[in-house]
Parts: sequence; C-alpha cells; structure tokens
Amino acid sequence: MPGVTFGEALEGFLLYLKGERQASPCTVDAYRADIEQFAAFVAGRAGQEAGPAAVDIWMVRRYLGWLNQLGQQRSSMNRKLAALRAFYRFLLRAGQVQSSPVALLSGPRREKRLPGCLSHAEMEKLLSIPATTPLGLRDRAILETLYASGIRVAELVGLDQDDLDLVAGYARVLGKGRRERVVPLGRYAVKALENYLHRARPELAARRIPPEPRALFLNHLGGRLTTRGVRERLSHYVEKAALRRGVSPHTIRHTFATHLLEGGADLRVVQELLGHIRLATTQIYTHISQSQLREVYRQFHPRASRDNIDNRR
Repeated sequence: MPGVTFGEALEGFLLYLKGERQASPCTVDAYRADIEQFAAFVAGRAGQEAGPAAVDIWMVRRYLGWLNQLGQQRSSMNRKLAALRAFYRFLLRAGQVQSSPVALLSGPRREKRLPGCLSHAEMEKLLSIPATTPLGLRDRAILETLYASGIRVAELVGLDQDDLDLVAGYARVLGKGRRERVVPLGRYAVKALENYLHRARPELAARRIPPEPRALFLNHLGGRLTTRGVRERLSHYVEKAALRRGVSPHTIRHTFATHLLEGGADLRVVQELLGHIRLATTQIYTHISQSQLREVYRQFHPRASRDNIDNRR
C-alpha cells in the first residue's frame, strides 16, 4: 500500500507534539500508546502494509466497537478518539493523507460520574497521619499543599523551590499547555512547607551527589519526586487512615474545589484556582449534597421556612 506507514507518521507526529506543541512527556506517551494500539488494530484487519491513508470511517467504527467489547470506559474511548483526531489533523497538514476518517465521527456519550470527595473530617484525619521524620515532613507538606491549592499532581512534582513565596503565601504553578498561574497556599501549607524545607529537604538532598538544586519535593534518594511516588505515599496514608479505597491526588483536588464551593466561593474563582480554561470544566465540581441545598434554601428563600409552611396549613 503506497504512502507513509503508521510508524513513520507516528514519529513525525510525536516530534510535532514535543516541538511545536511543547506537550508534556506524559501526554506524548499517552498519544504514542493510543496511536500504536490503533495501528496494531488496523494491521490485524487490513494487513501490515496498511498505512494511515488506508483507514476509512468504518475501520474507526470497528475499532470503537472492539474497544467496547474489551470493556473500555467511555472516557477512555473518547480519549483515544481525540488522539486519532489530532493525529489525522497533523497528517492532513503534512499532506500525508487526503482526508480524516475521524473528522465527522462522534464518540460515545460520556458517563456523568462525579469524582470522589473527602469530608472535612476525613481530610483532617489524613493530614494528621504523617510523622515528623524527613519523609513524614515531606509528605505532610505534600498533602497540605495539594489540599490548600488544588493543584494537579503533575504540577506539584514540577514545583521548584524558586516557585514558592512563603512570605506572601503563594506558589507559581506551570499547568496544562504550559500556562502559568499563581495559587494561594494558606497558613497550614506554608507552615508545613517551612518545616519540610528547614528540617527535611537538606537531609534528603544530601543523599544524592551532586544534590538536586531546584526541585521542591525530593524522593528518598534525593532526586525529584515523581507523580507515581506521590500516589504511592498517598495510598499508604489512606490505608493508615482507614479511608475508602480509590483516593488519589485528584480526589484531593476535587475535595479542595468542593469544600470551597460549599463554603460559598464563586464558581469563576474556583475555575481560576484550578487552572481550567472553560467554566464548563469546573462545573463538575458543583455537586453539593441535597441536605446542604435544602438548608441553604431554608435560610435564604423568603417563603421556604418551616414556620411559614406550617402556618399556612
């Protein structure tokens, strides 16, 4: 089959993501995995020689049906479809295909599932567990920072010491799309970070030669902590706190947003703090318990009080 192969097209696409788009390594790896999976599917149906130009909309539909049979969640299927859209847009601009087989194809409707959220008591319990050892002080600072700022775990591990202004109580964060924003920390996070920087980080840094000069959070060997390391430590504390399973750094991010909204914060303020471009993305965090809704309604609606209802009977 004439034309560029999937392998050649993929390498060019990944170079474009790294260079022009300045995509993060995690994003590049995710695109690579999704396109490689699709290429293997096409090869199994149309032959090893089939390239991107040989794919039509029916092949993509068969691929989505195959993913559904595998039990893939709708969110994963939509993510893979988005990867294919970006891949074929790149090939169209490069003149390597004449049309995109996914341009007019819509993915399955996403399930409206809400992320998990911890209560105030559960969050306080989790924050109280880390010990006063160097790693414990680091972990306390991590948990306090996540809860105080609502930043993503990738943003957390990307923090450098110079990104902090503990006097003012702020941190400079580099988010998705390399968009920079400033987030508040709060006095508990500031105190935890001060303890970590003064009493723990120097000891952790000494375990690596030469010491890591920039990274804020270090692992037990003195190198920059990874997202995987944060998730593992969080799972350790979740187990010790006897909390429900499935608590992740994103759970704390969701808890941050939910607690702000429950306290009366404006949705657009939460949007800025979370680093969302679109307000619609933030609206998933607006689920508030029915009991709280009823209580707010009773307090502020002039005809909602129980006394008024009882007097009219």
